[in-house]
Amino acid sequence: MNEFLLSRRTFLASACCVAASPLVTPVTFAAVPGDKRFVTIVLRGALDSLYLLQPYADPMLKSYRPELALDPSSGLIDLDGQFGLHGEAAELLPLWKSGELGFVNAVSTPYRDQRSHFDGQDVLETGGQDVSDVNTGWLNRALATIPRSESRKAIDVNTSAELILSGPNPVDTWSTQSDLAIEPDELDFFRRLYGNDPAFSKVFAEAMNTDEDSDGIFGTNARAANPAGIAKLTAGMLKGDYRLASFSIGGWDTHIGQKNIFRKPLKGLVAALTTLKTELGPDIWSKTAVLAMTEFGRTVRQNGSKGTDHGTGGLAIIAGGAVRGGKIYGKWPGLREDQLFEGRDLMPTADVREIAASLLHSQFDVSAGDLTSKVFPGLSLDLKSQGFLRG
Repeated sequence: MNEFLLSRRTFLASACCVAASPLVTPVTFAAVPGDKRFVTIVLRGALDSLYLLQPYADPMLKSYRPELALDPSSGLIDLDGQFGLHGEAAELLPLWKSGELGFVNAVSTPYRDQRSHFDGQDVLETGGQDVSDVNTGWLNRALATIPRSESRKAIDVNTSAELILSGPNPVDTWSTQSDLAIEPDELDFFRRLYGNDPAFSKVFAEAMNTDEDSDGIFGTNARAANPAGIAKLTAGMLKGDYRLASFSIGGWDTHIGQKNIFRKPLKGLVAALTTLKTELGPDIWSKTAVLAMTEFGRTVRQNGSKGTDHGTGGLAIIAGGAVRGGKIYGKWPGLREDQLFEGRDLMPTADVREIAASLLHSQFDVSAGDLTSKVFPGLSLDLKSQGFLRG
């Protein structure tokens, strides 16, 4: 009996998660008002912004990082004569050149004087001023502030709900491993089981239809749990009813042997961004904004293990046809020791929450009042200063 109940509960949990169809035809999609999209990618582990986007023109960089500093002669891809992109991210260069990829330098959350991954991620995902300031995710709270109800559908592409989308507003959670592989006799069993319950019958029918749609996203290909597979599933959902999505890429904690450890998550991020563009297609990609963000930066100086430790100021990555890319934004603080935060970290000159707030405003018309009172309580926001938004 207990085994049956467990299976039934597991099925119901899955059925509730897949209750909405992720695919509609392009014609149907084009007829839907409020068709902009927003994707957040949480880079867990603290991305080293000075390694991905290196200020190679600053002679201080080499003095701080003799093993990690690169320049165009050693594989760095020059972007503007001052900053260069890590060579492993070369596949992003077309996005940069087409104005669909940009960076915002020296950003952080209000979490600036401690260096705990857990606390830093909590602040990043709750959007509060401090740890435990709020206990729901800012992207979940944002759902209630979007004026158009048809744009409020969100999905967390993970095996379990993450904090950024956790809260009182309905959000679906689905991973690349979600699959209702039910045999015909089991299908008949559940149809009979829920036959006299209209509510469960409806959920079951929707779940089966959505599972078929999910199969259509991957076709005969494997449902990979890597960033490319997650991005493919995300794009498939965004082509349907969903307008907001979030997923994570981990592995950025590079205390030891950073050259090697950094390579895997960076390739994952590159694959995720390029897959999103490919799978969404030109029309939807042109209406999409992607924000990749991390809990904090890393120390300016490399450590004795040829890695970097937990820091403060970092980098936000923006992508999509809805952003004005091809530029590096943000006020650069400099790398002289007296310009560093506590003499060791990149000095934050902007709040990463302001970027997120600006994108929510541009994509979904969330008002400045709601952004600074409900989504990011206490945030100081100047929407006119956000040059990375297309007019």
